Amino acid sequence: MDYFKTAPNFMWGVATAANQVEGGWDEDGKGMSIADCMRYRPKIDTNDYQAVNQMDSHEIELALADHSTKGWAKRHGVDFYHRYREDIKLLAATGINTYRFSISWARIFPNGDDTEPNQAGLDFYLAIVKELAKYHITPVVTLSHYEMPLNLVLKYDSWYDRRVIDYFERYAKTVIDYLHQYVQYWIPINEIDSIIRHPFSSAGLVADRFPEDNFKTVTYQAMHHQFIAAAKVVAYCHQNYPKMQVGSMITRTMVYPYNSDPDNVLAATQTMRDVYAFSDIQVRGRYPAFLLEKLTADGIKIKFGSNDKKLLAENTADFVAFSYYSSICTASDTTGLPVTKANRTIGVYNQYLPESEWGWQIDPVGLRLSLIDLYDRYQKPLFIVENGLGAVDELGPDLRVHDTYRISYLRQHIRQMLIAIANDGVELMGYCIWGTTDMISASSNQMSKRYGLIFVDLDDNGDGTYNRYLKDSYYWYQQLLSYGTQIPVNYLQEADTKLQCS
Repeated sequence: MDYFKTAPNFMWGVATAANQVEGGWDEDGKGMSIADCMRYRPKIDTNDYQAVNQMDSHEIELALADHSTKGWAKRHGVDFYHRYREDIKLLAATGINTYRFSISWARIFPNGDDTEPNQAGLDFYLAIVKELAKYHITPVVTLSHYEMPLNLVLKYDSWYDRRVIDYFERYAKTVIDYLHQYVQYWIPINEIDSIIRHPFSSAGLVADRFPEDNFKTVTYQAMHHQFIAAAKVVAYCHQNYPKMQVGSMITRTMVYPYNSDPDNVLAATQTMRDVYAFSDIQVRGRYPAFLLEKLTADGIKIKFGSNDKKLLAENTADFVAFSYYSSICTASDTTGLPVTKANRTIGVYNQYLPESEWGWQIDPVGLRLSLIDLYDRYQKPLFIVENGLGAVDELGPDLRVHDTYRISYLRQHIRQMLIAIANDGVELMGYCIWGTTDMISASSNQMSKRYGLIFVDLDDNGDGTYNRYLKDSYYWYQQLLSYGTQIPVNYLQEADTKLQCS
């Protein structure tokens, strides 16, 4: 085989989240979001994801009292709010045809429960999709990506209160109606499974606000309300805009048994079932029996509305989107086993895999396995909406970043993705690199963990010019996309590939 072939409509793109790139946190009527409460805390061990991503009421009070951006990285982001035209122009020059981004709920409904939307917020996102249309770039829009209005946390305890479903539905309908001429692909909630691992940064749940309740029960009840809200988005789009497609999105971390001990194989299988439970609900339209059994065993009872089961069953996702960065191992007894990290997940170290500077193990074959597993399970189109490498990048005297390590990561993962299409019968809609420009890290709220194809002159303290500089990976992706639907196999072979820069 000399070429990897893709469909003419394959969606090659990049991806970001509003809270990590936009900035403009208090401009033009935007309200405060949960992301605006998150600050870079370098002394916290990022192995402890709960410590990094969870907030208590005292910390929220501190955030409310401080109106500066210093120390609050997601308040300033990388200034996409003012530089989106520049950034989109740079991205268009790579040849991408897709851009996945999110909308800040608090920019549209500043308090979440407002009766009328903030027009300036709507117009900002309309300007973005019009700018994308100018370059023939298809938008894929996420409605909730770790940035719900803080007022909904303080007034309603976030997604735990069923009324928040209605507020989200109002927000979603408003945005969908306003952008419907430009946006066909929607994702209601980013990594909907993440609420279990980091309930505040994902869904605004604050443990100390529930002193009399089992916080696990609170979390699963909030999760259920998110599923209902997402199903209502599916229903609205299908009824009013039949050409629209709405996807489920999960965090897809590949999980292996630590060794061939059957007990460890069983542990890995059970962990993967926990991952699949969330997409099962959105794709199959019902809670899987094993999840219901697990909840019962843990004493967790979810309250269903009278129409919830019907709503879930009749409004399933059109495609399955997922993020993939790395893999982990697990065992029936992990005592004493070496620890590794993945996308906000802790697992057992895999001796066969290298790791990134942040301890995430690099596993391209795991992406192929994920595609096979997901497609065999659902037989619905798949969409890789996040894949990339976080690393410390240095801007050289030539004003370039020579990120050969990122090129190697992307090359290996894209190769495995294309093999899955060619050999494994996987139906794949597209692939998006995380991210575009560098951005604030979702987990550690730092700038020095860089993901972008474009370097942004900004440090962890928020100091810098915000100027943009192209990395070698930018040119590598540009060259890849220039091949169109026939990508030479040797361009994706580690030893044979030579970087071509324009």
